[in-house]
Amino acid sequence: MLKIAVIGGGSSYTPELMEGIIQHYQQVPVTELALMDVEAGRQKVEIIAALTRRMLKRHGLEQVKVSVHFALDSAIEGAAFVLTQLRVGQLAARAADERLGLKYHMLGQETTGVGGFAKALRTIPVMLEVARKVEALAPEAFIINFTNPAGIVTEAVSRYSKAKIIGLCNVPVTMQHMIADMLQAPHHDVKLRFAGLNHMVWVHQVMQQGKDVTSKVIDMLCAGHALSMNNIQEVPWPPTFLRALKAIPCPYHRYFWQTRAMLAEEIEASQAKGTRAEQVMKVEAELFQLYADPQLDRKPEQLNFRGGAFYSEVAVDLIRAIHTNSGREMVVNCRNNGAIQGLPDDAVVETNCLVDALGAHPLAFGRLPPAMNGLTQQVKDFECLTIEAAVHGDRQSALLALVTNPLIGDLSSADDLLAEVLTLNHAWLPQFH
Repeated sequence: MLKIAVIGGGSSYTPELMEGIIQHYQQVPVTELALMDVEAGRQKVEIIAALTRRMLKRHGLEQVKVSVHFALDSAIEGAAFVLTQLRVGQLAARAADERLGLKYHMLGQETTGVGGFAKALRTIPVMLEVARKVEALAPEAFIINFTNPAGIVTEAVSRYSKAKIIGLCNVPVTMQHMIADMLQAPHHDVKLRFAGLNHMVWVHQVMQQGKDVTSKVIDMLCAGHALSMNNIQEVPWPPTFLRALKAIPCPYHRYFWQTRAMLAEEIEASQAKGTRAEQVMKVEAELFQLYADPQLDRKPEQLNFRGGAFYSEVAVDLIRAIHTNSGREMVVNCRNNGAIQGLPDDAVVETNCLVDALGAHPLAFGRLPPAMNGLTQQVKDFECLTIEAAVHGDRQSALLALVTNPLIGDLSSADDLLAEVLTLNHAWLPQFH
């Protein structure tokens, strides 16, 4: 029996995950897919469940049970893997976060700025409830967390529960595909060395068939190539900067190192076509119209525009590595355990790991270069303060988190900003009341 529970099963991303599970059924012979969502998401999760059954039937896998749940207990009980992709407050809360950030002339992005802070406060208590259910009902299960902000959420569960958790993000695998495409090389011939935090990770080395081609890739980026994602506009890095850094930033570094330009783009976009969340709401409405078509029995191409490229690839690869005890090397979010020097052992980092039946084991990296280390330390301190605020409803930690965040850091507006975050999210923040 191999039961996989998906918490947030009504997400528009779920068909991407289902496609991956179907493609790798021989290595991961799933017996039940338990899709759980909140009552407010009933229509969406039932649409997803029906589409999943059609997809399974198309591939001759009708024996796989697809169940729908509106309570954690029945979904989690007996599961081998619990995938979390939940969104407390749904996209409307994300849109409010983004608008609030812009009101204060700050970035509202959902994982790095005001939005990341607010989303963490909403999400961490719910994720800890999931973890408590896993401890009680499926103690051997791994939680595989895709919920943003993935690094903060994964660390909160790691610190405050006994559940086994590994965080996943599609940024590293997307960068791996993009760099391999730049080199016109098969993806399996290109290996990247990552180290940093979630949505703040760097590629420190690129190997192609055993040869170090890092300088070649940096030269290509300096010549005008760019690594971009659907939710971050493509802007090439200045060549002088890349050559000085001697590493490849992920696209999210634009928020930290091109802050004024990114803020100007967010303001312009919010006025012309809406914030990112408002744009995604339109995309999701179109996707669910497609999903509801009783003739549709495969993942529609339009899902690629949602921003979750390679989601299924990395999720199923991780499940397979644990299930088969393969020792596969993957880039995941897990406890540091000394891999990146200068960060606490219990800090969650994003780096190359060996994955087997016991979980993820980070490979030793060493110390981050000075240009990266200071920013990493500051963001990690912000994450730790945010976790304390979310777990304990601690307003003092919340205020210090806002001031510590390099994208906020304005004491003159921090009190007012915090008050608005708590007011806007009152329904989802009982720990503060």
